[in-house]
Amino acid sequence: MNLNLYGYGPEEKRKWVIVDCGVTFGDLSTPGVDLIMPDPIFIEERADDLVGMVLTHAHEDHMGAVAQLWKRLRCPIYATPFTAYLVRDRLAEHGLLDEVELHEISLDSRFELGPFDIQLVTLTHSIPEPNGLAIRTPAGLILHTGDWKIDPDPLIGEETDSAALEAMGEEGVLAMVCDSTNVFSAGESGSEAGVKDALIEVVGELKGKVAIAAFASNVARLQSAIEAAEANGRRVCLVGRSMHRMTSAAKSVGLLQHVQDFVTEEEAGFFPDDKILYLCTGSQGEPRAALSRIADGNHRNVTLGPGSTVIFSSRVIPGNELGIFNLQNQLAERGVHIITEKDRPIHVSGHPCRDELAQMYAWAKPKVAIPVHGERRHLLEHADFAKSLQVPHAITVRNGDMVELRSDGSGAVVDEVPAGRLHLDGKFLTPDNANSMRERRRLSFAGMIAVSLAVDEKGRLVGGPDVRASGVAEDHRTPIEAILDQLEEVAEQRFDSLGRRTRKDPDAIEEEIRLAVRREINAIWGKKPQVEVMVLPV
Repeated sequence: MNLNLYGYGPEEKRKWVIVDCGVTFGDLSTPGVDLIMPDPIFIEERADDLVGMVLTHAHEDHMGAVAQLWKRLRCPIYATPFTAYLVRDRLAEHGLLDEVELHEISLDSRFELGPFDIQLVTLTHSIPEPNGLAIRTPAGLILHTGDWKIDPDPLIGEETDSAALEAMGEEGVLAMVCDSTNVFSAGESGSEAGVKDALIEVVGELKGKVAIAAFASNVARLQSAIEAAEANGRRVCLVGRSMHRMTSAAKSVGLLQHVQDFVTEEEAGFFPDDKILYLCTGSQGEPRAALSRIADGNHRNVTLGPGSTVIFSSRVIPGNELGIFNLQNQLAERGVHIITEKDRPIHVSGHPCRDELAQMYAWAKPKVAIPVHGERRHLLEHADFAKSLQVPHAITVRNGDMVELRSDGSGAVVDEVPAGRLHLDGKFLTPDNANSMRERRRLSFAGMIAVSLAVDEKGRLVGGPDVRASGVAEDHRTPIEAILDQLEEVAEQRFDSLGRRTRKDPDAIEEEIRLAVRREINAIWGKKPQVEVMVLPV
């Protein structure tokens, strides 16, 4: 996820602009949390000095948190037409469409926000309208690349505006804040045109039902898949809400205009198997996505079985391996043939490999390299690579680092500001270090035991102890009933051993019994679950 903050001016008069505001997704370490986003507390406290938010493109990790966080920031937003379409969609979901000042700007825009002179630079990426930003201030020019690659034949949109980048290099780029995702990959990322040719060839070899799983945001890939279908006499059926959302956004800006009308899921069932192609969400094994529901056999309209093929026209994002492989195994169990990028050249990355990075540095000629967008090892490698290309300075930053860039071409980390994460937990936005998440992680590891007992005003046990367990293991030698009976006996013995004064203190009773039960379950099971004790005064 991305949230970048640029400031200019003396501290007491400093103005700020946000570049991008995205999300990432929960995993096994965040049970119950689907979305994670940056905590904007630093700039929230300076919102009066925030002149705006500029979005480089419409990927979720760059714009997915706008609607969630806007009320904390209340600044104008600037986005190109495709991105603006999707932002409006999200704002409408949150009832903010009439409240937010959203400016739709052209792809060749240059405009001023406070002390910032901002110019959009056309790049190529795996989504329409990706832009770099030239951010000019009296101290110098900063080139913020966003996500990019160099695609000589991008299928949709314009080629990388190398002339503008070279002109900036001649003008003088103080610093370049640059994508590091593929810094370990040699050569070039490849062209979308090659993927289109490969998909046409692969689909032409297949006879039964065909489904292509791809990122819905990669409109060029959707275009390639549609052309592969039509070149082989198949009609396209979109499966998954994101597919409909992204194709609508694409058509709103003039893309996907010369393709046949899509077939509905209900209509697709009447087509012969070799005349239909399903374009599905769920290439990363997302449990609620269309392809996962098809693999589970519970999709209401689409079924795949023997003779069917699923083409995964995407890469495995690190961290998603388990979900993807489980999905592919489920499909294989149903007799579905699977084709991935390891079998055929049906995917290229949207991020620059080393040769493309070298070309970008040759165009921009920055004095300072600031690698972003990658794990720590990517940033360090990118910094070393930039120095090998004769960039004078490279700064590797961590979340929250404040970098001062000076007009003489130097720079350094000068401070660290609050930069945590927020979890969207149901309807609440909670800090990632909240007690609720720590407790939930403990519960996911060893479950919970609840003990309840009733004590009268004289400190006599008049009910219980009653012990209940959730998530506690058992085996054939020690069934759960025997464990609960043993814990009840331990709780009662501990209560009986308490002094008269302690028995009249509910908090003291709860703590003594909690410790006794926790020791006993650890002796039985070898784990220490969460233990909660409730004393009911009667």
